[in-house]
Amino acid sequence: MNSSLSPNSDPISRIIPEPCSIVIFGATGDLTHRKLIPALYNLAAEGGVPSSLNVVGVARREKSNDAFRDELKISTSKFSRSPVNEEQWKSFSHSISYHRAEFHSFDGYLELAKKLTEYESTHNIPANRLFYFAVAPDQFEVILHNLKQSCLSKPQENGWTRVIIEKPFGVNLETARHLNKLVHDSFPESSTYRIDHYLGKETAQNIMVLRFANSIFESIWNSKHIHHVQITAAESLGVEGRAGYYDQAGALRDMVQNHLLQLLTLTAMEPPMSMSPDAIRDEKVKVLKSLRPIKGDSVIKHVVRAQYTEGMILNQSILGYKQETGVAQGSSTETYVALQIAIDNWRWAGVPFFVRAGKRMPHAGTEIAIVFKEVPPVLFNTMGHVLDPNVLVIRIQPDEGISFTMSAKTPGSRLHIEPVKMDFHYGTSFGKPNPEAYERLLLDAMNGDATLFARSDEVEEAWTFIDGIEEAWNISSDDLDFYPGGSWGPESADALLHKNQASWRTLSFKNTK
Repeated sequence: MNSSLSPNSDPISRIIPEPCSIVIFGATGDLTHRKLIPALYNLAAEGGVPSSLNVVGVARREKSNDAFRDELKISTSKFSRSPVNEEQWKSFSHSISYHRAEFHSFDGYLELAKKLTEYESTHNIPANRLFYFAVAPDQFEVILHNLKQSCLSKPQENGWTRVIIEKPFGVNLETARHLNKLVHDSFPESSTYRIDHYLGKETAQNIMVLRFANSIFESIWNSKHIHHVQITAAESLGVEGRAGYYDQAGALRDMVQNHLLQLLTLTAMEPPMSMSPDAIRDEKVKVLKSLRPIKGDSVIKHVVRAQYTEGMILNQSILGYKQETGVAQGSSTETYVALQIAIDNWRWAGVPFFVRAGKRMPHAGTEIAIVFKEVPPVLFNTMGHVLDPNVLVIRIQPDEGISFTMSAKTPGSRLHIEPVKMDFHYGTSFGKPNPEAYERLLLDAMNGDATLFARSDEVEEAWTFIDGIEEAWNISSDDLDFYPGGSWGPESADALLHKNQASWRTLSFKNTK
């Protein structure tokens, strides 16, 4: 069942999915406890899931259904966006069961198939099955192989079968293509949902609405009026126990290849022919294909990479990256990256997109800033006034909203101009909390709406762009810069904008995880 609702629909107003089973591989892991089950609980509490929802957790440890449910209740109480109601949890938890299986054991998949068939027969529901890979990427291949061999990946006569795959989807173009081939060997592209939780955030979903439902913005959304665009993802945290993964990935692969390039495509894309998933994703792919390659000698000119050293955040001393547990001695992995990206198409010719992501920043937050060109040098700016440019800011997290900075005369007899801000906050404007990203994405997958999920060609085009930079870095690490933890990055990143008569915006979000 496909959903044709707009990107800013909330769970209450959406079509309730058909009865289905959600099979979570990696059910005892952090993602399941922190995100997936709390998301499903909130959807259930708001009446957003079918009454015959069947959630099956698959993992290697021995565990009873009751023990599994008790553990999930504790974690859901901690991480849910809304308090856990005892009656609602009791009702929801009855839909959860545990299935012990080794991922490489074929028998475990046969037993899983039997369990799903029995549930569907007992409850007289269609064989709708959604498989969620909440596991490390090195487990993808064995699970995909066994799902195919056991026929679990094959849709039954009276139902559908889909798979959700978490990032990282490959570590370069070659591995992404290999993984796409493996997935397509078991599931068609139409049944494959590559998840990027940034696209589930309410503000990210509303970028298209802001642009295409408001003529005042779309008419000036081009190189004639825009000076440059900044996309920032700042984290105050360090590697937080993820050094084994992060030291191999770095900021470019961990944040830019997926999250920030997705935000860039939504910001830069042309109006789609319709709101259908493929129409939207077609336009995003066109943007990725229009990115001017950064490779060879151009990397040093247009990319800055750096690593945090010892510093202070909120008056607390923090270790440098090389002192973090699990980081390889002498590591040259970047914890900060800034890029100047050019989009070679008619709309954006000559407009630089500055993208940065960094750990151990003073504040955490993600935003897109559209900086408009200055007014002509007549009238007010010939009278000694220095006018700030108009800036439209789309705050992705944590304080979701949109603000617009413009110039206004201050009260009084003298002509004095100052910037003022018009500010919109999702949390206060609509009188209800925003759903978590995973709530929206899980609901869309159950409804068969792939709009907010990456298509195979999107992933491969993004890696094509990133690989050019990585190849230059692999030759030499002489360009690795450093910045104190608790600062906004290295001076070399500031110089990247200064060359374009611009400067980085300072995020003022509160510190948050």
